[in-house]
This record gives sequence, C-alpha cells and structure tokens, in this order.
Amino acid sequence: MGEAELGYRSATELLGDMAAGRVSAVELAQAAIARIERYDGALNAVCARDFDRALDAARAADAARARGEVGPLTGVPMTVKESFHVAGLPSTWGFPEFAGAVPDTDALAVARVKAAGAVVLGVTNVPLALGDLQTYNDIHGTTANPWDVGRTPGGSSGGSAAALAAGYGALSLGSDIGGSLRNPAHFCGVHAHKPTIGLLPARGHTPPGLPALPVEHELAVIGPMARSAADLALLLDLLAEPDELALGAAYRLALPGPRHDALERFRVLVVDTHPSVPTSSAVRAAIDRFAGDLAGAGVAVAHGSPLLPDLDAAARVYLRMLFSELGATFPPRAYANARAAVERLDADDRSLDAERTRGTVLSHREWMHAADGRAVLRGRWRELFAEFDVVLLPVTPTPAFPHDHSPFPARRIDIDGTGHGYFDQLALAGVATLPGLPATVLPLGTSPDGLPIGVQAIGPAYGDRTTIRFAELVEREFGGFTPPPL
Repeated sequence: MGEAELGYRSATELLGDMAAGRVSAVELAQAAIARIERYDGALNAVCARDFDRALDAARAADAARARGEVGPLTGVPMTVKESFHVAGLPSTWGFPEFAGAVPDTDALAVARVKAAGAVVLGVTNVPLALGDLQTYNDIHGTTANPWDVGRTPGGSSGGSAAALAAGYGALSLGSDIGGSLRNPAHFCGVHAHKPTIGLLPARGHTPPGLPALPVEHELAVIGPMARSAADLALLLDLLAEPDELALGAAYRLALPGPRHDALERFRVLVVDTHPSVPTSSAVRAAIDRFAGDLAGAGVAVAHGSPLLPDLDAAARVYLRMLFSELGATFPPRAYANARAAVERLDADDRSLDAERTRGTVLSHREWMHAADGRAVLRGRWRELFAEFDVVLLPVTPTPAFPHDHSPFPARRIDIDGTGHGYFDQLALAGVATLPGLPATVLPLGTSPDGLPIGVQAIGPAYGDRTTIRFAELVEREFGGFTPPPL
C-alpha cells in the first residue's frame, strides 16, 4: 500500500493490516511523517512534531506485536490537541507568555492511548485560550482547512480535524465546550464525538501553568476524533473508565450499549434550523437530503415534536453559563471592562450578545439560577428521548468560512448573504452542551462550493454508544469520509 492509501485507512483497518503482516507500525509512522512533511507547510496543523519518539514508539510496537503483546491501538499513528499535556511537547493554549511551557507528564487520556500502543506523532494547533471558532495564535500561526487553505478548519480542535482530513494518522484527541470538537469535524469532513458531560476524565487537559490534577467541568469535555465512526467507539472505550485519582477509586464504567444495531430501527427527529440563528441553504439542504435518505432506508424520521425543549431559551442560559466560565479567566482590566459593558445594557435587551455580556460577570447566585434551569432542561430532554433515539441538528450555520482575524466585536458570519453575530453560532453547540448530552458528528458530503458539511446526532445522557452506533450504521449504508483534494 502506498503512502496515500495508508494515510486514509481507519485505525480499525490498520490494526487488521498489521495483524495480517501487510504493514508494520514503523511503515505506518513513516508514511504519516511523510504526509506531514509534504503537506503541513501549507496547512500548519501539527504545531509541534515528535517524529523521533514516534519512530521509537513504532519500533517498540512492532517488537511488542512480535512477542504477541498487542494492545487496542498497538502501532496506530495519531495526533493530540495541543491543550493536552504531552510530556516533552509544548502545551501553551496559544498564550504568548507560555511559549516555553512544556509539561513533564502526560494527560490521563494521552497516557491511556500510549499504554494502548498508539504512536503519537505530535500535537495539533489551537486558538488562543481555545476561545475561537478558528485556529490561530501568535506562537504557532494559522491552521488552514485541507479543503480550501483560504478557509478555517474550525476551532478549537481545528488542528486535529485538519490533521485527520490530511491523512496525518487515523485518530486524534480534542475537546469541546462551544462546539470545539464538532465544528472542526463539520468544517473538515471528519467524525468527532462530544461525550456526555463527565464521562471521559479530563485530568491533564489543563491550562499552562497548572498541574495535571483531576478536574470536574460544568460544560467542557474531552473527546475522540477520527475519519471513521467505528474508530470513535474504539477511542471512547479506552478513555471512558473513571479517573483512578477521582471517581475511579469507587466506580467502574457501566455505559449502556447502543439502543439499536440496525439503522431502520432508529427513531430520528430532524431539526434543520435553530430559532436563535438561521441555517444556510447549503447546510439545510444537505441535512434534508440526508433525512430523505434515512426515510428511504426505513428509518422513522420526524420533522417536529412538541417534546422538543425551547431551544431559544436554552441558548440564552447556555451563553450566560459559557461566558461565565470564560470570564473567570479574564485579567482584572478586561473583567472591569466587562462589568462596565453590563451596566450599559438595556434591562430589556435579550439578544444573544447581551446574554454573552451578562454571562461574563455572572454572580454565583445567577449561576445557581441558571443551573436550576439546566436541571429542568435535562428532564425535558429525557422525556423527548423516550420517543426518539437521536436528534439531528446542524453543527454550525454554514460550511467553513474564510479566515477572519479581525477583532471579535467586528466579526460577522455570513449566512446566505446576511450578516449575523459571529458568536451567535454557539447557540447550535449549546443544544447538546448545556444539558450535557452526547453528540456525534458525521459527514454528509459537500456543499455546491465543494466544502464539507456534517450533522450532529444528539442522544440521551449516557447514550454515547447509541449516537456512535448510529454514525457507524450511516457510514456503512451511505458512506462517510471523503479525502480532500490535496
């Protein structure tokens, strides 16, 4: 097999190839390295390379296989988002003041994939503070979309999505609070899974300067990215066991299996737009075509339900809580400016921008009220998922947009010729993030402009294996990832 063919095989296929003796771990690592060296000058997805240690790990993987010591990922090449601690590699989160930050320990997720035999090629680029729907920073520069280098691969896991689309290994690790796994997967035509809140332990997915200690997040998660839905399941099973320094001291994983193993048994609710932000005609058409394909395959498809929660109200709660988390990290002057901005708001202003502004300086009392609203929302989703197995929703309103490094207040997102607030897009991410639900992104094809379009399949809490199995069955029935025209 040639470099390109090896570069685009799934982890599951590569494991079979190595077991059959068709290829070695060293050959896989060399093929991935060759692709990075060939294409990453233009893409800038892998911001710190670790080729010497990767080749050492590949040689060790081949030796282990020869001894009959084979782990779940032995010899599979992969990348890791720069926000994870990887011993000996930078983890800066794009902060210039941490340009020299190099952790000496691995994040728990990284340690687990290494223990399973994976070969880590390097870390992938992120936006400053992981706080953008694009991927660029003053340390590592701008990451481009493999489908069109003039466009963003998304953020904040944009480097990982671009690396997968370019064939730089079969797997990657990313994270998500505002669509940071899902938006890049949609923009680059790959798969990603945002897990149920708290399911995957995040120890070591830590801002620079902080130790790799166990942490419980209100909204943020880590998660797997891959070109194949089956590979999402492979990584999920490796990462989901509770942290032995926290819940793992008392609990073991008992994640439910998928609700169905046949596509035609799924009950699907399609929501092709959001009341807080419109969906472009290209994205809506792709989702509606997909819904028609599902119906043609015998799937029970509905286009509305009285059980669907109020997405507009939920978006406002989500944005307050999201920006409260972000605002907690603001330096004093920026926080003072945010407080002044809130004081200037009209009390009747309920725009998404106003909700984000208020959220930045949310009081603990206000946070608790928002958390109560979230608990009610979770109950409503439970009622809905008694009648449906997955809800299909756009990931973002548009396919990948051109690079835009202008100041945040000046940015707009063009949706069918009309400008909208740049961060209004976050309303779509919040549908799953606020109640902590799992969401799997699967590619649907390309727009009339030749850009990838995906959809997120949202499931019930702890229904991670249901949404991933749905994506697997869709991939088997209709196809999945398509390589970009590099």
